[in-house]
Amino acid sequence: MQPRNMSMSGVVDLAAVKAAGEAKQKAEQARAEAARTGVQPAGAARLVFDVDEAGFQQDVLQQSNEVPVVIDFWAEWCEPCKQLGPLLERLAAEYAGRFVLAKIDVDSNQMLFQQFGVQGIPAVFAVVAGQPIPLFQGAVPEAQLRQVLDQLVQVAEQQFGIVGAPVDPAAAEQADAAAEAPAPVGPYDAALTAAADALDAGDLDGAIRAYRNVLSDDPTNPEATLGLAQAELRARVQDLDPQAVRKEAAEQPGDAAAQIRAADLDLVGGHVEDAFGRLIETVKRTAGEDREAARVRLLELFEVIGAEDPRVSKARTALARVLF
Repeated sequence: MQPRNMSMSGVVDLAAVKAAGEAKQKAEQARAEAARTGVQPAGAARLVFDVDEAGFQQDVLQQSNEVPVVIDFWAEWCEPCKQLGPLLERLAAEYAGRFVLAKIDVDSNQMLFQQFGVQGIPAVFAVVAGQPIPLFQGAVPEAQLRQVLDQLVQVAEQQFGIVGAPVDPAAAEQADAAAEAPAPVGPYDAALTAAADALDAGDLDGAIRAYRNVLSDDPTNPEATLGLAQAELRARVQDLDPQAVRKEAAEQPGDAAAQIRAADLDLVGGHVEDAFGRLIETVKRTAGEDREAARVRLLELFEVIGAEDPRVSKARTALARVLF
């Protein structure tokens, strides 16, 4: 079945989002299987890797837009490191892709050691959406370490919508082969076709109901998630007076509701970076419920564009700077 046009002026590549969503579903299944059996998933060696100064940008900073990266600063001569390191590696395998572990030998990477302001080792940091987060220093009990990791995973998902997934080369090869073959008819294709037709016809209420029906049975369905986000966006802006909304937003920069309405119009008009920037600035200058409303709307607009879009990754990093 061919990907459906969601009528958003080419803002999003539905095929890419659909493939990413299917990969996420496979990752979640692999994660559940690893938790059930205690067996490390195929390809999980890449859940733990050594990092040097040359590879830090790609291996840590860029990857942190897709999965929380935990950094273990260690050295061969450090006895507590020999206790903490294996524990972190075991938990990286057990968490099955909810975070990845980057190991940095401080003797060989003094610049990174200094840039992070490490006072002693072992020292553990995290990087989420490009932003460093100090976690703890010294060896800690396993129960405390699990608590820290659980909080990290929760912050990454709830604040930034970043959910890691295990790396499975075999699954990746199968996905590549599947991409070259005709897509099989899925259990929800008829419902999704009807929803897309309703969206294209301007029946936004019907489209929203149809997408929600699919998601009630399959909460992670990528096409329904994307379609619902687009339908809800169009429903929000259909009765707005663009001139009045933009005038209000310009005159009241501190009014979160006004900025949120203007951001919706920005996105519908194809001004993706303007929409993201407007909401990030609103998060920065507001507090309490207004701040939370702007943050949540930004995450909703990320859904419209798709997690793989570089503009989303860039905006996640900017949001992290504001929140942290």
